[in-house]
Amino acid sequence: MTEGPSLLAIDQGTTSSRAIRFAANGDVEATAQREFTQHFPRPGWVEHDPEEIWQTTVEVTRDALGDAPVAAIGITNQRETTLIWDRATGEPIHPAIVWQDRRTADRCAELKEGGAEALVRERTGLLLDPYFSGTKVAWLLDHVDGARARAERGELAFGTVDTYLVWRLTGGRRHVTDATNACRTLLFNIETQDWDDDLLALLDVPRALLPEVLDCAADFGETDPVVLGQALPIRGVAGDQHAATIGQACLEPGMVKSTYGTGCFAVLNTGDAVVRSDNGLLTTLAYRLDGRPTYALEGSIFVAGAAVQWLRDELGVIASAGETEALAASLDASGGSDGVYLVPAFVGLGAPHWAPDARGALVGLTRASGAAHLARAALEAVSYQTNDLASAMAADAGDAIGTLRVDGGMVANDWLLQFLADVLDTPVERPTNIETTALGAAFLAGLGAGELDSTEQLKAQWRLDRRFEPRMDTARRAELLEGWQKAVASVLSPS
Repeated sequence: MTEGPSLLAIDQGTTSSRAIRFAANGDVEATAQREFTQHFPRPGWVEHDPEEIWQTTVEVTRDALGDAPVAAIGITNQRETTLIWDRATGEPIHPAIVWQDRRTADRCAELKEGGAEALVRERTGLLLDPYFSGTKVAWLLDHVDGARARAERGELAFGTVDTYLVWRLTGGRRHVTDATNACRTLLFNIETQDWDDDLLALLDVPRALLPEVLDCAADFGETDPVVLGQALPIRGVAGDQHAATIGQACLEPGMVKSTYGTGCFAVLNTGDAVVRSDNGLLTTLAYRLDGRPTYALEGSIFVAGAAVQWLRDELGVIASAGETEALAASLDASGGSDGVYLVPAFVGLGAPHWAPDARGALVGLTRASGAAHLARAALEAVSYQTNDLASAMAADAGDAIGTLRVDGGMVANDWLLQFLADVLDTPVERPTNIETTALGAAFLAGLGAGELDSTEQLKAQWRLDRRFEPRMDTARRAELLEGWQKAVASVLSPS
């Protein structure tokens, strides 16, 4: 980034809201973060309180802003999480239904049985899975009293979290989203770049409910001075994985990044080619700039860091996520947790299996298994799942991954990244700035505000912190992967 005012990124994630202020050269000037409550009203259901999302977002944004001059705000967000609210009052009609939520699995199964998945895949690049927003929207319209009639009268607004935040930040003046969030709804045609009438009819979603779709770097409005004490332009929006792709400077076809947060999401840039997957991956947008879509293949793993959070919060095995590195390293350095595997299918399995009814399992426990085995198995599961995605990408794209760029909170763990390189048999690169999701949002804001000229500036700015080279014996790697496949098979086809 060139000399100039700061750029502020709002990073509204699944478990916390953060704001980071970046200097013109990409250095972090200020950061603030607040966790918020996860609600699990029924097995397989996951909800957030929209007001808590909003309040934590405002708090961290004010903290990170300080008194610094800021040229523009960029927003990146947990994708697919679904909200509907009253256009007049801004009041949500129901808690937000989170991307992890599986309540619409039966509806997805019905649509598949009716032969609808071919249309969905052709138009959206996605699968019929409760992960995506479309069936969540339909569920809300059908299960909240009067919602469908109100939606058809134009009284309600749907949005993913980015849309909801822009609406609130602008005082209800802008009902907009960007192409990357739109493409995750089951309602957006990734080739025509517009809401698709056939898909709206399929899911029975009124067009009046939907936001306007903009480029990732565009005019999303200005903040209401009442909210932040000043009017600031919002000039960039992208879903978290798309923002991370930009922040990692994976801007050329063939480049791959993988983000490790609550879930794990690997994105392969395919340029202007719409590559259809035969191996359980999603065809999606990487980003859209100047009206031009750049496409990608994506693999989505629902539980990565959430497995470590489970060890901490539900089992009490660890007091903090940082303990897992030392615990994992305390076992035999040759790799493997003495045959212990964690398959973290707490909310089903994502790519490449897409098994919403699968449930988690610990396999291979003995009387000697302890905290170290569980911690290591949780980290290993992240690597094994990433390998499943990398194998699918290689099969679809016709070429193996050359290097994997990684980011997200988990990649501070050196043990994890070395094991990841070993399992993938591929070099893994960690940048000096692992806050690449927020950086991508800030970069988009800079582009949209005219503070930055082109994506070439970001390519030049990306800096390597450490490269992890594979060093595991081939036979040992094959042995570990065979054990993982057996463990996965046990939850896909339980005996």
